[in-house]
Amino acid sequence: GPGQAAMYAGLQELGVANGEDLKETLTNCTEPLKAIEQFQTENGVLLPSLQSALPFLDLHGTPRLEFHQSVFDELREKLLERVSAIALEGKVEERYKKLEDLLEKSFSLVKMPSIQPVVMCVMKHLPKVPEKKLKLVMADKDLYKACAVEVKRQIWQDNQALFGDEVSPLLKQYILEKENTLFSNDISVLHNFFSPSPKTRRQGEVVQKLTQMIGKNVKLYDMVLQFLRTLFLRTRNVHYCTLRAELLMSLHDLEISEICTIDPCRKFTWCLDACIREKFVDNKRARELQGFLDGVKKGQEQVLGDLSMILCDPFAINTLALSTIRHLQDLVGQDTLPRESPDLLLLLRMLSLGQGAWDMIDSQVFKEPKMEAELITKFLPMLMSFVVDDHTFNVDQKLPSEEKGPIPYPSTIPEAFTKFLQENRLACEVGLYYVLHITKQRNKNAFLRLLPALVETFSDLAFSDIFLHLLTGNLTLLGDEYALEEFCTSLFDGFFLTACSRKENVHRHVLRLLLHLHHKVAPAKLESLQKALEPTKQSGEAVKELYNQLTEKLELRKPSPAEVTETPSMELPLPTVPTPASR
Repeated sequence: GPGQAAMYAGLQELGVANGEDLKETLTNCTEPLKAIEQFQTENGVLLPSLQSALPFLDLHGTPRLEFHQSVFDELREKLLERVSAIALEGKVEERYKKLEDLLEKSFSLVKMPSIQPVVMCVMKHLPKVPEKKLKLVMADKDLYKACAVEVKRQIWQDNQALFGDEVSPLLKQYILEKENTLFSNDISVLHNFFSPSPKTRRQGEVVQKLTQMIGKNVKLYDMVLQFLRTLFLRTRNVHYCTLRAELLMSLHDLEISEICTIDPCRKFTWCLDACIREKFVDNKRARELQGFLDGVKKGQEQVLGDLSMILCDPFAINTLALSTIRHLQDLVGQDTLPRESPDLLLLLRMLSLGQGAWDMIDSQVFKEPKMEAELITKFLPMLMSFVVDDHTFNVDQKLPSEEKGPIPYPSTIPEAFTKFLQENRLACEVGLYYVLHITKQRNKNAFLRLLPALVETFSDLAFSDIFLHLLTGNLTLLGDEYALEEFCTSLFDGFFLTACSRKENVHRHVLRLLLHLHHKVAPAKLESLQKALEPTKQSGEAVKELYNQLTEKLELRKPSPAEVTETPSMELPLPTVPTPASR
């Protein structure tokens, strides 16, 4: 049948008889048995010592096929070992000449399942498989599939579209994994999106597969970077920037100097990677990073596009923003103004470069974005004044109270603060990280004071997934406050629900938070939230799924009708469990 034909494909070209030849011989002969014997002799294993042994095997009922098969398997193993050995011995050009000759002889049998591994092995060891053979492999789906990655690389480097088809599902998977982490049902202040170390992240499946596909091939590395830039431009999705840095660092881990030495971002990325590991930019590394930025030469400004993409990685932004908040607190203690701190200015410069990545790559105008003076002279001092307000309030609480009674916590915010958050991207990012900082400190007063400023922010940053992921984590620390109507109204009605109907992701994040904290929320408030958060016809599957989970949990909590009648009508807040102190 056709299966048989495939099994012996290419034998005739080599002058080896196959089934068709036997058929022809038998059809045209007078003595079939003699003809079969003759065919066996001519095409059997040509070893004199075997001639006498074969009839002995016949007596034991071992079919000739089985015998030939085992001899064949043995020979194939030997041949595979030999090919691998040839690839390592003798002068370079000689060994490749040997392998090329072998490929020339064996390639016609590449479709024979039994011989295919040998042909593939020869190609795998050839640094340059002849173009004609690569084209034949490419044209045949099964052959292409069976190829070693070493051969595929040779095919990919001249076929960007084909390489794109291979890489594309991996990139989709990568983005999906990031989004699943951001929307994970496990909400915790200790384990969040930014918890895994850079080293751990680089062990991820997609980074490892891409690293393997690229090998030491500079052309393929460049292609992947080109894909990442294009996708970043098309989608504005910052996770592509993370992958850009992870890929370079993964090749660095493997010491693949062929690629690492030609990536102009390498030293900057290694240094930044160390900062991300520590979640802080110390002064020594800050100087180093500054050196790289100041060292960009005339005519090489294009490297700023790459550096900006490395800095746009959320893990880099997170590290820079956390360091900025720490610096601001230190400055309050030292009575120093932001403009007098070169370290702080450098952090802002890098944050600004990272946030400008999309515009820079899109416009192809490679120069560092201008920093607005007001950010440094007005906005940051305003943040510092909030830190001072907290200190003052805390000291006041501890002083013996005079007749005038306790001093209330400042409840208004300067209009300029709200305006900065709406109009200045950098101010907004730093402001949001300050809000995360006070929430993590369980500073309810400061949180409620600044929250109204988050309803309208620069390009809706306060409703972005990364911020909401971190905020929901930190909000678990304020567990006791959810029993209070006023707190819930500010948080839910005043912030989350303002965006739920127009932003599906916000709807998801509130539901995540409630799934985690519903038992702490005052019952009346919970009921109104359940109504407000009901999915609409337009809602996606994820929202519906979360809402159903929440409804199930609340059903389980409802007391049975018998109990209801005996409960006094006073609405007491549910007893709450104190949350463990955050580190």
